[in-house]
Amino acid sequence: MLIFVLVIAEVIGGLLTNSLALLADAGHMLSDFFAIGLALIAFKIGERAASKSKTFGYRRFEILAALVNGVVLIVISGFVLWQALQRFQEPPEVAGAGMLAFASFALVINLLIAWIFLREGDVKGNLNLRGAFFHVLGDIVGTIGVLVAGLLILFFNWTLADPIISTGVALLILTAGFRIAKESIHVLMEGKPPGMSLQKIEKHLKELPHVRSMHDIHLWSITSDFPALSCHLVVEDGADRDALLREATDMLKEEFHISHAVIQMEGGEVECTTMCSSPRPST
Repeated sequence: MLIFVLVIAEVIGGLLTNSLALLADAGHMLSDFFAIGLALIAFKIGERAASKSKTFGYRRFEILAALVNGVVLIVISGFVLWQALQRFQEPPEVAGAGMLAFASFALVINLLIAWIFLREGDVKGNLNLRGAFFHVLGDIVGTIGVLVAGLLILFFNWTLADPIISTGVALLILTAGFRIAKESIHVLMEGKPPGMSLQKIEKHLKELPHVRSMHDIHLWSITSDFPALSCHLVVEDGADRDALLREATDMLKEEFHISHAVIQMEGGEVECTTMCSSPRPST
């Protein structure tokens, strides 16, 4: 709620002072507000049970929400950069004192939000809280930039400081937008989860007793914290396939945190009955 109040205050301040830097900073914080809101909505929707038509439930809604957020960030940054270009060519008058006052208010609120995170949240142990805390730190850096621009305009009447700071904030937004969009598309394209090595997984599976070879291995993410794997294991005749399956799934869960694995056992003389394919070697 504090973030939304701050966004409204900076939008009003940007319009009253004619400061693009304030509006850019408001856009930066608005993106954080929507990111947190979309994450909460996605989390609630993702809790809905699976159905016959959606066998994995609604877990992917989180990824769709992240993709929307990334695209919105790119659009906001593009608009700010275009406006900044216009101001480089014809710098308008900016009310430095008003800009300084609104930026000071924004800095106080951002510092208060950061203090609440440090006092009430586990920013070291909880990944989501840590990410949100880094967002707040980014807001603080952006607001300090606006403060510097306000001081330069107020004391030196250097109005180019406004589009310069706006460009810096816009580039921060653009970088975050591209990163979020890229990661979301990677998941939607069934890409390999970051930090997981397909070669290491294949090596561990081949080292299991009675495993002769393997093929048709696929590793992907259902959502950001839900990796999945499927593969075919060619095993020796007479092997206890039930025991081998338990050993393989336990190993994947303990070593690679993969709790959803579909493993098909095949004898050496049995040809694969599906359209088997394996990805090129990767890490």
